[in-house]
Amino acid sequence: MSSSISTVAFIGLGVMGSPMAGHLARQGLSVRVYNRTVAKAEAWVAEHGGSHHPTPRAAADGADLVLVCVGNDDDVRHVTTGEDGALHGMAPGSLLVDHTTATADLACELDATCREQGIGFIDAPVSGGQQGAENGALTIMCGGTEDDFERARPTLAHYGRAVTLMGAAGSGQLTKMVNQICIAGLVQGLAEGLHFAEQAGLDRQRVVDVIAQGAAGSWQMDNRHKTMIGDEYEHGFAVNWMRKDLGICLEQARRLQARLPVTALVDQFYGDLQVMGGGRWDTSSLLRRLRAFGQP
Repeated sequence: MSSSISTVAFIGLGVMGSPMAGHLARQGLSVRVYNRTVAKAEAWVAEHGGSHHPTPRAAADGADLVLVCVGNDDDVRHVTTGEDGALHGMAPGSLLVDHTTATADLACELDATCREQGIGFIDAPVSGGQQGAENGALTIMCGGTEDDFERARPTLAHYGRAVTLMGAAGSGQLTKMVNQICIAGLVQGLAEGLHFAEQAGLDRQRVVDVIAQGAAGSWQMDNRHKTMIGDEYEHGFAVNWMRKDLGICLEQARRLQARLPVTALVDQFYGDLQVMGGGRWDTSSLLRRLRAFGQP
């Protein structure tokens, strides 16, 4: 544990935030939590100890480090700079880390606001999903100053397998965009491969056992092929959240004049899944779309 950080506030106890905060409590940190649904905060404290508070401001009061993990830009603004937001309760010299997958613009905006108050800031979106959060094996992509990063890193390492500074504020979010762009194409490719194997009458498990040992292997193949073959999607990273993330990627790409034709196409496919009622299905449900609509 970092000697300079002993009290932390964790804002947002969803499927990612709850286990992440749990790792901090198990490491002996004093954890103050806030969640929009009070019952979740009460249940978390009953299991892990610490304390829950009625507002982000109250949770942040007295914390050396405030960690945020909520849904989107608007949610982040609400719990940081909004009325009773965490920044109203943070003292100069403390540090704000935002784990939300959000825009790079928001990261720069928060960085500037924090600097005005003498507070450090790191944008630190994560990859690895609920399983990675529960196992303390997340990949954390950070943007900010070297000094702020070094202050935050020992704490983030309690649930991060790889914690890396990518550059100035906003760089973490830009790196997460690259992550989501790559995943979109990989999952669609895996879905098409399994669909093709099914149509060809092949033993899909045997196919995966073979090709996973070669150049086609990937995290998605290792961790999602069994549920895809079983047509099971009530788990994992939801289609709704992936569409939110891909929307951020595509908007940033337009501004950068970067061409993302495959990402734009897969985003439309996720839109089809939402129409099918699959907004809460795992992102690997692209295979279910192929079964419903046929190969594009």
